[in-house]
Amino acid sequence: MKYILASIFSIFVYQLSFAALTIPHFFADNMVLQQSSQVKIWGKTTSKKKIQVKTSWDGKSYKTAKDQDGNWSLWIETPKAGGPYNIQIQQEEKITLHDVLIGEVWICSGQSNMDMPMKGYYGQPIRHAAELLLASPNDQIRLFRIERSHADNAAFDVNGNWSVSNAASVANFSAVGYQFAKYLQQHLHVPIGIIQTTWGGSPIEAWMKPSLVERSLRQQKLPNRAIGKQVHQQPGNLYHAMICPLIGFRIAGVIWYQGEQNRYNYYDYNILQTNMIRDWRNTWDIGEWPFYYVEIAPMQYGGGQGILLPRLREMQLKTQDSLSNAGMAATIDGGEMHNIHPANKTIVAQRLASWALGSHYQKKGIAYQTPTLDKIVVLHDTVLVSLKHCPLGITSYGKSLTQFELAGTDQIFHPAIAVLQNNRIVVTSAAVKAPLAVRYAFHDWCFGELYSTEGIPVASFRSDNWP
Repeated sequence: MKYILASIFSIFVYQLSFAALTIPHFFADNMVLQQSSQVKIWGKTTSKKKIQVKTSWDGKSYKTAKDQDGNWSLWIETPKAGGPYNIQIQQEEKITLHDVLIGEVWICSGQSNMDMPMKGYYGQPIRHAAELLLASPNDQIRLFRIERSHADNAAFDVNGNWSVSNAASVANFSAVGYQFAKYLQQHLHVPIGIIQTTWGGSPIEAWMKPSLVERSLRQQKLPNRAIGKQVHQQPGNLYHAMICPLIGFRIAGVIWYQGEQNRYNYYDYNILQTNMIRDWRNTWDIGEWPFYYVEIAPMQYGGGQGILLPRLREMQLKTQDSLSNAGMAATIDGGEMHNIHPANKTIVAQRLASWALGSHYQKKGIAYQTPTLDKIVVLHDTVLVSLKHCPLGITSYGKSLTQFELAGTDQIFHPAIAVLQNNRIVVTSAAVKAPLAVRYAFHDWCFGELYSTEGIPVASFRSDNWP
């Protein structure tokens, strides 16, 4: 009997040793690794044996050992885009990752407008969802959706699985993230991996280190209404659980759609977003990868909140001037008056993809930069507005401009008449004889009417800095 028990115990210990090697969920079948790079692979083990990683694309083997805490990591070389390949990770046991593609890897993150799946929310559709889902099968696009989680400290892993693009997987994936990946795949002709890490209603502070939030807002004496009592609204909670595990995974860049929750502290948003991007880049330690983000679309909030949204958009616009390799995708023409989740996610994905293709991948002929205010000249009762980032000029596509306002010394804005003339906007108002300032689409609910000739909407703006 003793020998039988001893044998059973030995088998049990042997099985435990085979369960000693663990890797994060995103190292899995169907994954995409960044092409032509040094890519980090890591995990945990309880065994003292060395870990060996072998890649099928070149037959190379890499070896490493665990540290005193049981962590291990190593770097492998990836070729140009292609596949499918296999990766073997071996210690006592062997883990084989099948159908691995090499291509371009992006992260999509933010709150509910990035989270919104292709199938839509209840009673809130995605425009052309049926057609998009019908055309979604593509084994060159791989999706990884991270399940919602929160943590007080940095987590090791996330819950999620890689899936091949098809109607079932795309239906539950970010409509913006999927369509962004689709545009990249169509233009680059390489595999695209897109990782979704989102949570609706989350403030930017939840996606940052708590210490960084504190440093960013050290001089701020106003209350922060963006931070709520819910777990996904606490500083650091989503960063620890849904960003930290990814740090080190080689990426091409990040797309970001967030800000509605931060309309309450719009005055903090530029410094928060700028510091978050810098910190993510520094922590990833693979250079200043691109960060492209979405202007919050117009909506009528009511309840005295009308001034919050345009000022948040103003703060968002400043981020691209504060950092290199960052850009804002304008959506001033993509809102819905009574819907915080606009149905047209295609234009959002198009404009983000245009930034990536035109700026990062240097594809010729793709316009991407959002036109913004350059300067104004006041001539008696007239204001002449000049814009930048529109090399071929501006257009309203023949429609009247209704979103301009002027104000004088009383700082009260009145509707104005605006016409295009010699690539400038000439603005006048019978109610303002001596104008000092001009605003365009500077309300919570508005609709963009002005575009660069290439079709990129002009961001809302104001020439004043009045309270």
